[in-house]
Amino acid sequence: MFSLEVVNLKDESDPHQLEARSGPALRTATLIRERKGGAAIGPFYSALGKRIWEQSPPEQDMATAVRGALEEVGLDVQWCDEALREPATWEAVLEEHNGLIERTRSFGVPTIVLDGGSGPAIFGPVISELPTDEEAVELWRHVSWLLQRELLRIEERPH
Repeated sequence: MFSLEVVNLKDESDPHQLEARSGPALRTATLIRERKGGAAIGPFYSALGKRIWEQSPPEQDMATAVRGALEEVGLDVQWCDEALREPATWEAVLEEHNGLIERTRSFGVPTIVLDGGSGPAIFGPVISELPTDEEAVELWRHVSWLLQRELLRIEERPH
């Protein structure tokens, strides 16, 4: 998990006290991953993204959008409320966020990490238009191929 809201906090602010707009989504995602595995996150985020970016008008209340996304993908809508009541879900988000920053030096652009989060990382790609599903798959194949080749090249360099 990565939160721009945490990255953009003023230096004196405590991220544990942050009421992040993305909090319901990130906290619920930690619960989904814990209970259903990482593969369940993709359909959840896809359904959530439709509510936030594609629906007209977009859903303004993140918790409402999260509940709708949970329902759409056949998960328990109460998981959102449970995640928001449980402080450990925000702690898990912060721990993962900080770990990603330490390992990849992420700073505020989309970061993709291969191999279940333990592989090479790349910032981006940032694209200007929403691709079709087929184009997104093709883009993913190219980006992951490039990233894996770059990692091999780096590992082969004399240190």
